[in-house]
Amino acid sequence: MAGFFSSTKIARMAGPDLLRDLDLTDEELLYLLDLAADVKASPRDYSAALEGKNAALLFEKPSLRTRLTFELAMKQMGGGSVLSEGPVGGREPLKDVARNLDRWVEVIVARTFLQDTIDALARWSSVPVVNALSDLYHPCQALADVLTLKEQFGGLGGLKVAFVGDGNNVAHSLMLTTARLGAHFAVGTPQDYAPNAEIVAQAEGLAEMSGGSVLVTQDPEQAVAGAHAVYTDVWASMGQEREADRRRQVFKPYQVNAALFAAARPEAVFMHCLPAHRDEEVTDEVIESPRSVVFDQAENRLHAQKALLLMLLA
Repeated sequence: MAGFFSSTKIARMAGPDLLRDLDLTDEELLYLLDLAADVKASPRDYSAALEGKNAALLFEKPSLRTRLTFELAMKQMGGGSVLSEGPVGGREPLKDVARNLDRWVEVIVARTFLQDTIDALARWSSVPVVNALSDLYHPCQALADVLTLKEQFGGLGGLKVAFVGDGNNVAHSLMLTTARLGAHFAVGTPQDYAPNAEIVAQAEGLAEMSGGSVLVTQDPEQAVAGAHAVYTDVWASMGQEREADRRRQVFKPYQVNAALFAAARPEAVFMHCLPAHRDEEVTDEVIESPRSVVFDQAENRLHAQKALLLMLLA
């Protein structure tokens, strides 16, 4: 496999943007995962693939993994990037921002508070727009997650993937992406923090076609029971700081500790998109255990995003 894609023409995405997980077709998702594995195995073969191409990174929220992996992805494939931090469309209309950027760069990567901002950028831009996180979706994280699961288990078909905690953007993207790859996705979350009902319905439809399933429960042990992977995220995301104290109380029974993790399979892995609030959503014992793959996920952000950029720009 190593070097295969580099010796053939990279298949371009049919759609112009990655705004939501389902902007990738099933075939494109599988192709991207194979391409990411090839990029990871043979990075030098792609070192000039994006020569002369530049990305604009628009970040309303602070970032370590997303920012650096996109910057490095462009640099390591011969391109460049520029960063703008702060509100998108604050000083001037967002439609003007988009139409300035598309005169200078080949792709816009945006990490925003609202999905509406991502959608508006795409509506006004003539170059591809990538959702690097919004309130509803985190598709680039999900791509790295399923790449990691594929490395660990050989594929997603038949795996049980459990997400415990807030039914947030990470849960949405992970649910959509694993469900259409044939996994059994279970989310354990308090009633008032369940995933978006429309996104759950979408995932259920995808699972029905792939042979997977989707379970939403308020019982964390039911969600984790027999799981191949147990995933969690912070209880209060950026922008939810005022709710942090209340959320700590509500989510306390959903902490991934040794007792809860023991309900999963003996070979189960622990996953987290990071940053982690240790001894809140996960104990230090679990995240530092040999079964934790959180840093594999972080590394795979780079490789999955390289593959995505290649499919948009090469």
